[in-house]
Amino acid sequence: MKSLKEWATVVQALENGDQTVILRKGGILDVASGFKIESKKFLLFPTQEHQESNHIKPQFHKYCEQVKANPPKNGFNKITSYAEVLSEADVSSEETIKKLSVFHIWSDSYIDERRNWKSENPMKAIFLKIYKIPELNIPLKFEYQGCKSWININEEIPVGKAVLSDIEIKPKLDKFMETIE
Repeated sequence: MKSLKEWATVVQALENGDQTVILRKGGILDVASGFKIESKKFLLFPTQEHQESNHIKPQFHKYCEQVKANPPKNGFNKITSYAEVLSEADVSSEETIKKLSVFHIWSDSYIDERRNWKSENPMKAIFLKIYKIPELNIPLKFEYQGCKSWININEEIPVGKAVLSDIEIKPKLDKFMETIE
């Protein structure tokens, strides 16, 4: 199954319903034209690189602390969720990107830093529905390394339980759709 590499801190926020949107431009090894969604349903592959408290809004620093206190076993990664894409849009407007702040835990300064990297490419805003699954301990393979967004994991994935119910997620999705129009 396709897996998206994402900060472990962000995965925690997604799994707790505090984040529903990811903003991506792609990794250094991704295509020159920017981030592409390779699958409408994918595992969340938590990464430990690049996450710092100053990149996260203060009220969400707890996720960074939890991640640092509970690292995966050496040579393995813990996968505990998958995502389904409910909506996506390319966003270039600074005003729209600022309005999307209610949907994620990243600090404004970090979002500005990401926007300025490959500034010719728009940000991809992706609204996700997250499903928790029993913990999978995946051996780390050489091909998972590097600054790329997508990897393939050949694992049998159990059906998950939605983090937010349809009733809880609908108003958030409606607000997202209104924001990106």
